[in-house]
Parts: sequence; C-alpha cells; structure tokens
Amino acid sequence: MDWISSTIWYWIVLAITGIISGILGYFFGKSSTPSAAENSVQLNILEIENAKLKSDLETCKKRLDTSKTKQLSLERDKNPPKKDAFFFDANRAKTAFGEKIKENDLKLVEGIGPKIETLFHNFDIKTWKDLAETSADKCQEVLDSGGKRYRIHDPASWPMQAKMAYEGHWEQLFEWQEKHRAGKY
Repeated sequence: MDWISSTIWYWIVLAITGIISGILGYFFGKSSTPSAAENSVQLNILEIENAKLKSDLETCKKRLDTSKTKQLSLERDKNPPKKDAFFFDANRAKTAFGEKIKENDLKLVEGIGPKIETLFHNFDIKTWKDLAETSADKCQEVLDSGGKRYRIHDPASWPMQAKMAYEGHWEQLFEWQEKHRAGKY
C-alpha cells in the first residue's frame, strides 16, 4: 500500500503544479498583450498623426509650388499669358455628383459650408480658380478671421479640390471626396 499512496501523491502534486502553472501563464499572457481597446486607441492615434503628416506634406508642396510660381511669374512678365480657357460643363458635373452644381460654388469643396464660403468671399476669393491659387496658409488665415469655432477645420486639401473643380476633373473630385468625406482618411 505504500507504493500506491506514493503514486497518488505523485499525481496530486503533478496536478496542482499543472493548475498553478496554467493560472500563472494565463495572467502573465493577459498582462503582456494589449487589449483590443488599447489597440484601437493606438490605431486612432496613428491615423490622426498620419493625417497631420499628410497635411504638413501638402502644405510643403504648396509652398514649393508657390516659390516656383513666383519664378514663373517673373518669366511671364516678359510674355503675358493668354486668357485661361475655362469652360464649366454643368452636365458632366451633374453626372459625376448626381446633383446640379453651380459654377464657382465654393461649397462644393469638402469642408466648406455657407459660413466659410462667406469668409472666403470677404477675402475676395470667390471662384474655384481663386481658391485653387490660394495657399493652405492663406486658407488658414481666412478661417482664423472667423474666430475660434473655425480652427477645427483643416484647409490643406481645399486648393487642390478647387483646382480639380476648376479644371473640370469631376469624377476625380467626387472619388477623392467620397474617400475623405468628413475628414475620415
């Protein structure tokens, strides 16, 4: 009987050791892996940071384009440019957007509503061409003129959207706006 009792004790000790090891392993594993909520928060933070970096990149590109534009304008002073051949095709715009589009309606640009459009009009920016030729910094200045409530808007893409509208790239503008609707990248 001595042999049987020692075997039983062997199995009992082995079972207790296994249970304790399993419990400790579970807690160590759970504490070292981030939860889904933590992963979601980190993902959101990274997406926001990515959007800010894209905005900064766009601002830098606009500044570079502005400096190139200044150089070109010096060269063009000798030979004045021809009138721009802008033709607004309301039917193509309606086909792309599924609704009637008014020529030079700044509200067509994602992020611009009636009040922001009024702010731009106060700065004599009344057409898509005017907005397309405006830097993101100038757009931010226009927003700042409206007070604190307009600071949440990010105007980095507005000149680009206005340029697409001015040049008649309706399908491309619609696709871009659908992808970036309400600031969601």
